[in-house]
Amino acid sequence: MATLNSSLAGTARRETAGPPLTALLALVGGHALLLSFVLLWWETTEVAPLAWRTSLYLATLLAALGLARLATWIAEHPAGRLARFLPAALTMILTLLAAEALLRAHQVPAGLIPTPTAVLTVLWQARDVLLQDTWQTFVMEAVIGFLIGVGVALPVSGLIARSGFLQRGLMPYAAAFSSIPIPALAPVFVHMFGLDWQSKAAVVAVTVFFPVVVNVVRGLLEIDPRLLDLMRSYAASDREVFTKARIPNALPFFFNALKLGTTLAMIGAIVGEFFGATGTGLGFRIQIEAGRFGFDIVWAAIIVASTLGIAWFGLVAWLERRFTSWHVSLRE
Repeated sequence: MATLNSSLAGTARRETAGPPLTALLALVGGHALLLSFVLLWWETTEVAPLAWRTSLYLATLLAALGLARLATWIAEHPAGRLARFLPAALTMILTLLAAEALLRAHQVPAGLIPTPTAVLTVLWQARDVLLQDTWQTFVMEAVIGFLIGVGVALPVSGLIARSGFLQRGLMPYAAAFSSIPIPALAPVFVHMFGLDWQSKAAVVAVTVFFPVVVNVVRGLLEIDPRLLDLMRSYAASDREVFTKARIPNALPFFFNALKLGTTLAMIGAIVGEFFGATGTGLGFRIQIEAGRFGFDIVWAAIIVASTLGIAWFGLVAWLERRFTSWHVSLRE
């Protein structure tokens, strides 16, 4: 009995013990060496000696191994939401710090690959221009086109779901058109609607329309037959079946289409600007500055576009959890 109690106590101590010391030492030591080099080489314009460059690669590897061990420990132990996010945050810090150190060590020209600090500096300095570009690309083109595409797709999906003729006559074309490449649509709509935001909003609307139709129709039709039999046994009307059974069943499909649509909307708006713009827009900025080898502004515009896309996707995901928390895919 004493042996069993001591074994259980040892197991409890191992379960409540902190993260491995070697992982923390490797993580902190690697980051410290990278940061020390960046501060030491901040004003230097010469390539670092081979010993320094080798030590930077070893420091990056050491920090990565420590991070991997720490992430494994967090995955194996109960942790709060903040602790579960820690490996992702440390990975981003390590990536930026290693990129800064290695680019400075090799003195890579800014016209090829700018350092992260150079990108953040120009992101702040050009904030007014990037804000105007964001309004044009995100609000006027992506959001408006997204709302138009979804707003038209929903009633069309309801009509198709209630008509066998439309299901057989239109759905094959909707599935086919949903795979049209965006670069093939963009020049056509730019020539049709002009260089202003309307042409890019039209590209976004068409790009979003077909995936929403395909997914919503599938959600309205792919319903458990037993549920339909139960509704009929209670003498439910077709309208009641549609509103109380088919629409709730289609909600997960609808939100999946919305999450896909947020990505397609940002891609459609930015790619559309590659084929013509009025002088503003994130896609226009990326194209112009890439031609001038101003890759610090290019990366700043990419950061802005990525941040907006991630935030938009997160908003739709939050709405999905809010309205479809009953679905089996969201149960913990």
